[in-house]
Amino acid sequence: MVDTERDRYDALAAALGARATRHAPLGPLTTYGVGGPAAVLVEIEGPDDLPAVRAVLAERAGGDVPVCVVGRGSNLLVADAGFDGIAVRLGRGFTWARFPAPGGEGLPDYTVRVGASTPLPVLARQAAEAGWAGLTWAVGVPGSVGGAVRMNAGGHGADMAGCLLRYTWVDLLGEAGGTDDVARLAYGYRSSSVGAAELVVEAELAVTPGDAVAEQAALSSIVRWRRLHQPGGSNAGSVFTNPPGEPAGKLIEEAGLKGFRMGTAHVSEKHANFIQADKGGRADDVRALMEHVRRLVLAHCGVSLSAEVRLLGFEEGKTGPMVGADGGGK
Repeated sequence: MVDTERDRYDALAAALGARATRHAPLGPLTTYGVGGPAAVLVEIEGPDDLPAVRAVLAERAGGDVPVCVVGRGSNLLVADAGFDGIAVRLGRGFTWARFPAPGGEGLPDYTVRVGASTPLPVLARQAAEAGWAGLTWAVGVPGSVGGAVRMNAGGHGADMAGCLLRYTWVDLLGEAGGTDDVARLAYGYRSSSVGAAELVVEAELAVTPGDAVAEQAALSSIVRWRRLHQPGGSNAGSVFTNPPGEPAGKLIEEAGLKGFRMGTAHVSEKHANFIQADKGGRADDVRALMEHVRRLVLAHCGVSLSAEVRLLGFEEGKTGPMVGADGGGK
């Protein structure tokens, strides 16, 4: 980092006070548990902090400074060298959910309003306990509501695109923002049009009346299935998006890569589309293994896989997806 950039980050952190930390480790904030620090980590505890943070970022960050919203870090791999930019994380003031009244009397529709830092499994369990159907799939997705809106997270035959009605967002580096419907997101498979500096703060999700006992039983079934078929430990879930025709895990297994190890990372023996990181391991080993898997699957199956995991800080600080030849990915 050149002196002018260092001075800019020092000044930004000073202006934000206790909300900002210089050289804060990001690896522990991700489910991989590996990776280096951010130049600045900004923590926005609640909605009252948001205007002040936006004002400082707009004045001192500028359009040339990389910005990343971390969320729960369940779909993020941070380079060992760290992220030469501003990482933003929402606090407990954005963790809440408001459900319709029992039976939904008087409501024009059945809508749940939920804060962006609310964990999806928590939301799914709260909805089931209250007798609302439509969100059981979310119990198996370890991310936050805001992250799910951004990437169109999903599982078990459902996704955010199928239940999101509206969302509220702000531009961290400018004055844009508001509440928009789902059409603005231009959703695709595990992708959306949400920009790097666009922060989702709230979502409105559709639910339908259900039976609490039946919904909780459905949750338990999903949890049992995931424990049986997917590994625990330090990973970010599915590493690659599923290409048309065959699941990515099947292609990786057909290429003979199940259990394959590179340094401190290995392809899971339980599910080949999961890459596990050793405790205290290296993010660069995970990235190298991802590249190796892509090359061998392309050579063996003729399919160019695209990463579902977001890469942060690689390639001299640039962030972005590892995409296949067709430009897919997220």
